[in-house]
Amino acid sequence: MSTKSRTTVKTNVTEFRSFFNGWLVRQQNYLQELRSTLRTCDETTSNDDDDLRGLIARVLAHYQQYYEQKSRIANHDVSLVFSPPWFSSFERSFFWIAGFKPGLAFRIVMGSVPDMDQDQEERMERLKSETKMEEKELEKEMAKVQESVAAPPIVEFTRGEISIVDGKYDEMETAIEALRGEMEVVLGNADMLRTRTAERVVEILTPVQNIKFLTAVTELQMKIRMWGQQIDGDTPR
Repeated sequence: MSTKSRTTVKTNVTEFRSFFNGWLVRQQNYLQELRSTLRTCDETTSNDDDDLRGLIARVLAHYQQYYEQKSRIANHDVSLVFSPPWFSSFERSFFWIAGFKPGLAFRIVMGSVPDMDQDQEERMERLKSETKMEEKELEKEMAKVQESVAAPPIVEFTRGEISIVDGKYDEMETAIEALRGEMEVVLGNADMLRTRTAERVVEILTPVQNIKFLTAVTELQMKIRMWGQQIDGDTPR
């Protein structure tokens, strides 16, 4: 990697880490607001659904902001997003195509929203099945990308068997650019599925149920991050 390339990568990491640190502060603030709202919610009394929907919309917009920034850095260097240094190794162990698996949303719903009616349960099951099918399709796409890594030009380059005068350098450059493009497409589709799944779950749930769901989602992410920092901190360097 050239000095210029290393500098660009360092700049991208620094800029995204700065954004992400601020994003986490806002996420903690939203978690406090969600918990406070949840304590005052009572299905047996009248709740202001407009206020609840406003909070739900703001929390979803907060997550969307993360995906937008993630997409921007992926356009600069998609490999950074697949192995993001701003996450701990423990956090990355939960990743599926550079993020949480969309189907995780259904496990969180089952654990945090025990009061769905029959219609909601049936709709949730249909969505779960559809999401699982789309996950499998994306896994096939990702497998094809991983197979591309074993393409001769890339393997020869990683082994140091290609030099600029070999005549294969252009072939290698083309192969790597194609690989990056394929990774960006799969990543974009995976993030789109994550976003779409969350939005459709929210459509099925009532405002109060959504507060329960979003509180559980945010708590889980914050706990995984805390555990990851503790584990990495205890790991000898």
